[in-house]
Amino acid sequence: MSVETMWEIEDGFYAQGMQIICGVDEAGRGPLAGPVYAAAVILPEHLDIPGLTDSKKLSDKKRRELFPLIQEQAVAYGIGFASEQEIDEINILQATFLAMRRALDQLTVRPELVLIDGNRETDFGLPVKTVVKGDSLSANIAAASVLAKVSRDDWMLKMAQEYPEYGFEIHKGYGTRAHYDALREFGPCPIHRRTFLKKFYGEK
Repeated sequence: MSVETMWEIEDGFYAQGMQIICGVDEAGRGPLAGPVYAAAVILPEHLDIPGLTDSKKLSDKKRRELFPLIQEQAVAYGIGFASEQEIDEINILQATFLAMRRALDQLTVRPELVLIDGNRETDFGLPVKTVVKGDSLSANIAAASVLAKVSRDDWMLKMAQEYPEYGFEIHKGYGTRAHYDALREFGPCPIHRRTFLKKFYGEK
């Protein structure tokens, strides 16, 4: 993905006179365990970070190479999460918005526009524009996707040490066959999302 393509979304808003544009993305909406993370990033205009794109298209090694580069070169960034308990209490969509709000609250610079990956938005008290597949089209959203993904993966690696029987270090909480086999054998642990397991356990 060329640097020109990754800045195409932002360029449309720069042309309208905006200067401080923030990208927001989440990681971990789908897993059966652990929190959902979100990051908010404001990059300098047209900053070229080689290899930056949607974190899902990158290897773990590449994401970890980009992580400190983004942090060092960003105008501002924030990383937030919502816990598995909050996910169960308010549902995954609202918990994702909560994680995004917490990430935005950490910014030391107030953005003029917030670009959010996807097609769902909420009131963050800032102008918001949703961008479908934004993590492949916007440099700021792509940077946020990397920060959110690496942060969540690191948290799940810590949980893998506390609950080694589930294999969190391999699947990061997603519903793999091995994960379901572990649930059958050991039942859920404290970081499992109970609302995500109702169908698996036949609950209503």
